[in-house]
Amino acid sequence: MRKIKRLAVALMCTVLTFQTAAPLAVKAKDGTEVAVKAAEALSLRLKGENTPAFKYGVAKKLELTLKNSSKEEIRDIKISPKVTTETINWPFEIEKSSYEQNVETVKGNGSVNVVFPVVPRQDVESRYYKLVFEVSYGEKTFEQNIFIKMEGKPQEKPEDKVPDKDPEPNPGNTSGGSVMMDVPSGDGGGSVTGSGGSSQNTLTPRVIVTGFTTEPGEVKAGSNFRLVVHLKNTSKKTAVKNMLLDFNAPAEGSDANTTSPAFLPSSGSSVVYLDGIKANGTKNVSIDLNAKADLVQKPYSIDLSMKYEDGNGGQYESAASISVPIKQDARFEFSEFEMSSETVEAGSEINIMCNLYNLGRVKLYNVKAKFEGEGIKSKELFVGNVESGAAAVIDGMITGEKVTTGDGKAKLVITYEDESGVVSSAEKELTLLVTEPVEEDAFQDDMPVMDGEEEKGFPVIPVVSGIIVLGVIVTVIIAKKQRRRRAIEKEEEFLEDELGRLIEDE
Repeated sequence: MRKIKRLAVALMCTVLTFQTAAPLAVKAKDGTEVAVKAAEALSLRLKGENTPAFKYGVAKKLELTLKNSSKEEIRDIKISPKVTTETINWPFEIEKSSYEQNVETVKGNGSVNVVFPVVPRQDVESRYYKLVFEVSYGEKTFEQNIFIKMEGKPQEKPEDKVPDKDPEPNPGNTSGGSVMMDVPSGDGGGSVTGSGGSSQNTLTPRVIVTGFTTEPGEVKAGSNFRLVVHLKNTSKKTAVKNMLLDFNAPAEGSDANTTSPAFLPSSGSSVVYLDGIKANGTKNVSIDLNAKADLVQKPYSIDLSMKYEDGNGGQYESAASISVPIKQDARFEFSEFEMSSETVEAGSEINIMCNLYNLGRVKLYNVKAKFEGEGIKSKELFVGNVESGAAAVIDGMITGEKVTTGDGKAKLVITYEDESGVVSSAEKELTLLVTEPVEEDAFQDDMPVMDGEEEKGFPVIPVVSGIIVLGVIVTVIIAKKQRRRRAIEKEEEFLEDELGRLIEDE
């Protein structure tokens, strides 16, 4: 009995485990079931296209959008940010015991806005922060990262004391304390972190990176761009000269044979020389770089090391790290159209199919397709998400509404979103003519009728008559032969009978 109970408990655990691991099943518009993972059916992202900016101590709302990419309605959704006492993980004041929010339902292919009122902490730094949100519904749970921009409180810098005469700087004591900074990059959209050499001498010149820009503003993988770095000499009395700046990018690649720096100089070397920067002055330095074509879409850091001298020959060093976001263009192709017919009658339907191949390195989100053209009508098809290197089938029915008056040019229009929710579109042309419906009576009326001359050209009746007469003659001959053969057989039977009697009489 105990063995039976144990077996039943094990069977129930197996069933529960299978139900938990099973993906969410939704129905596509053509009626087929599609398995959609939890994180793909439901997604959490920022509301709008721009990264929200917050300022220390200023209350503001963090607005998010919860989107359902499946056709099925999803209920009882819980959204909860991971709140910690560490500012780097949660840069807001902890004013509540729980920030969890509940969403009763999100309709198929619909979305719901979720708002979190927050107040940034007073000690936040000027940088980008990553917030982690946990989304759960049913027995499914996934995490979503949200990035925000934060403006911190400006650091108070004591004024440098100016003595009557500049003391001799001590070159051997240039590696004392360090200053860390994290400032917005400007048009580049990245961030800068740096440290500069210093000493107990208040006149030690420190060169820092205050920001950077890129030309163009959006850097795409496989393209050339110019990186412009903004430098500042923080010393108000001491100028710097003979500056040597070395740009180093991280190595990227799947193995030792393909590993190489993410950014390489498009011309010249990675070392840039600058004459100098006057006291309390600023200067820009630029370098032309090329981004590798196979870079994943994410920010990449560039380490900048600086060596320079003061007016007395004292040598100093400082370093900074610059984060440059890289974008990958969506790249895809369509296969040739497979059509059940090259034309469609008004009021009838035909089927058109093709494949969408994602040849790029980015995922296509929420792909939709629709056929458009003169005199035709079709329903919008939801294709879903298409992974990099994957293919998706576009299978639609087109109804002819009215006869085409032009050249029959139609097109397939698809729309898709990137990871930020920005919508793009693409088209592929095809030719499809809508014709008048053909009736059977009209088809029979259009059949050609033979006139008298055509009948005289080929003597149908004499030929048919001759064939009939010939058939009759052949039939008569065959019948006569059969009658003669039967008469001969009867005579032979009679003779055999007579011969038998004579033999018996004797």
